[in-house]
This record gives sequence, C-alpha cells and structure tokens, in this order.
Amino acid sequence: QRRGIRLSAPAAIQVTVRDALNQALDEELERDERVFLLGEEVAQYDGAYKISRGLWKKYGDKRVIDTPISEMGFAGIAVGAAMAGLRPVCEFMTFNFSMQAIDQVINSAAKTCYMSAGSIAVPIVFRGPNGASAGVAAQHSQCFAAWYGHCPGLKVVSPWSSEDAKGLLKASIRDDNPVVMLENELLYGVPFEMSEQAQSKDFVVPIGKAKIEKQGSHVTLVSHSRPVGHCLEAAAVLSKEGVECEVINLRTIRPMDIETVEASVVKTNHLVTVEGGWPQFGVGAEICARIMEGPAFNYLDAPAVRVTGADVPMPYAKILEDNCIPQVKDIIFAVKKTLNI
Repeated sequence: QRRGIRLSAPAAIQVTVRDALNQALDEELERDERVFLLGEEVAQYDGAYKISRGLWKKYGDKRVIDTPISEMGFAGIAVGAAMAGLRPVCEFMTFNFSMQAIDQVINSAAKTCYMSAGSIAVPIVFRGPNGASAGVAAQHSQCFAAWYGHCPGLKVVSPWSSEDAKGLLKASIRDDNPVVMLENELLYGVPFEMSEQAQSKDFVVPIGKAKIEKQGSHVTLVSHSRPVGHCLEAAAVLSKEGVECEVINLRTIRPMDIETVEASVVKTNHLVTVEGGWPQFGVGAEICARIMEGPAFNYLDAPAVRVTGADVPMPYAKILEDNCIPQVKDIIFAVKKTLNI
C-alpha cells in the first residue's frame, strides 16, 4: 500500500522452469525444518543446473548438502533419513545415474511402507533431469517414466510448465510417500506464464490429476514433459486445417489420471499418445491398454496411435538424434493417420 492506495499484484508473470523449481525448494525448506536437499554440487556450486541457486548460502550445510559422486551412497543416506522422520530431496544429476541407486529407490524406498504394514513412511523426493537433452548420447538420454511408473509404492510426476514444476515439487515434498520427479533439462531455461495463484507459497498441483492444456473436439493428444509443447505446436498447425486437437498434459505418470483421458476420448473418438521414451512397455502403451479395457473403447472410431522415441539407444550425431525424438511433424502425421485425412 502507498498513501492508502492498494497496489494489486500483476495477474501473471513469466517464470522459467528453473526459477519455479528454485522457488519451490526455497519455500519448502523455509516452511518445514525437516526438509533438506542433497546431491552432487547442489550446495556451493548452486547445483549443476542452478536449480538450487542461493539455497546453501541461505540455509547452510545441514539443509543443503554436497555429496560425493556416489548415487548409491547418498540415495541410501536419504532413504534412511526419510525413515527416521526427515523429508529429504535427493537430486540425481541425471536420472540415467539413478540406476546406480535403483536398489535404494525400489527395494528400500518404494516397498518399505507396504512391507512394514504402514508403520514406516518414506517421505522422500528423487528429482533431476530425465529423458533426452541435446548431444549427450545414449547414457544420458533415457526416459525413465515407464521404469518408475511400473513400480507400486512410488508416485511418479513429470512436469511440463513452470506451474507444473513448482506445484508438483511442493506437493511431492509434502507427500508421505516416495515420489520420483522427472524433470527435463531442455525445459529449465524456458519461461512460462505463472498465474497469481501459482505465485503463492500455498500453491500445489495435486499429484494424480492431469490438465487439459487445450480444448478440442476431433482428436485427443496425451503427453507429458517436453512433448506437451510439441503437441500444442502440432495442434496450432492442425487448427489452421480445421482439425481441433484436445491436448492433455498428464503431469503424473503414477497414479495415472485415466479418467480425464477417457472423458476426452468419449468426446473426440480418437486418441494419439506422445512421449520421448521407447515404444515397448511405454507410457503410451499403458494408456492405450487402459482405454481398450475401459468404457471409452466403445467410443473410438479408429485405433489409438502411439508417437514415441525410436527403439534404439540414443545416437550422438545431431541429425540422428533429431530423428529419434518425436517432432511436431510426427505428431501431425499420426493425427492425420488416425483421422484418415
């Protein structure tokens, strides 16, 4: 207020995914003293991707912890801390390296609540970049949505926008279950509009609820993470040709909001799934199976179509990499195929 005049906050601002994640960590570290962050270079270096920028200086060595290069070691420490009542956020420099800690994530974190008959909670968040970046070859480019989405005991979230990133990270930290948060390195520097509501310290995105990013009547496009943007680009192109796509941003891989997808398919009668991961046993395969087994199957006017990454380890060469990752043209082709136009 100034001289009795109330100055209202701007309705929406542009915030990068990187800054949205930083805000979420800052707010949750401030809100709950049990929350702490650990991982390689998260403290003094401000994070390999600058997600934790400024947090070590603000909260100190006990709350933001640099670890040795041993995913098995620091993931194990984090799981033990969660069992003892703390709420760790464990950063993997890439989810490809979470393979070093797969025993801790699956056998220790995911299964303990069930195996202890609910007496031991493991409130931990495993987060970091997932899927293909640019020019980093096969050992840094895999999407683990299907891997972790396969495992009961875990919740798995996969944000696209800044609001997704902030709201899902805050919800994940507050959740009493182990949560795997699959971010995308190529989205970190991308600015998205963030509503006034999302700027609040109380803002969370509920885990297990998809979001309809664009309404449409002819075909349902279902995606998560970076390919959501490709779907919206494809929808804009197709709209000029008279085809209206409904674009669904899954946000959560497990538990999957199949009800939102079903309701959309009932309306559009066509389904195309889009993901950066491999086709076999993928997220799209699961969506197609659920639709086939459920009430929406009777509303399909054509077979569901999957758009996925190529079924090969990621090549290093740029031209080959581009051909291995779903592009806007691939989505447009799949839509026209399923609509028979």
